[in-house]
Amino acid sequence: QVHLVESGGGRVEAGGSLTLSCVASRPLATSVQMAWYRQVPGQERDVVASITHDGIKGYIGAVKGRFAISRDIATNTVYLQMNDLTSEDTGIYFCNAFIVGKFTWGQGLQVTVSS
Repeated sequence: QVHLVESGGGRVEAGGSLTLSCVASRPLATSVQMAWYRQVPGQERDVVASITHDGIKGYIGAVKGRFAISRDIATNTVYLQMNDLTSEDTGIYFCNAFIVGKFTWGQGLQVTVSS
């Protein structure tokens, strides 16, 4: 089974930036879609950004223009660049891969934005 390992979380002041990384333990099929989800305390886990092997990207409206998802096929890594962070971006961020009809999750990273 493939494993997803995340890194890059932390605490940042409002207006700051963070970059999250997620590396897969093996090469993924070209058809696999990658995504970043966020879970806020007391709420469900929801997708914030996604990317296909062909580079087609999607974003939740609240982060469009501030976040950028990218993918390095050669290193089996997906990134999430987060800019102009606000307190509403606080939460646990999970890397996700849709593989053979199933969701595979990273361990989750805490991102805390202070005002």
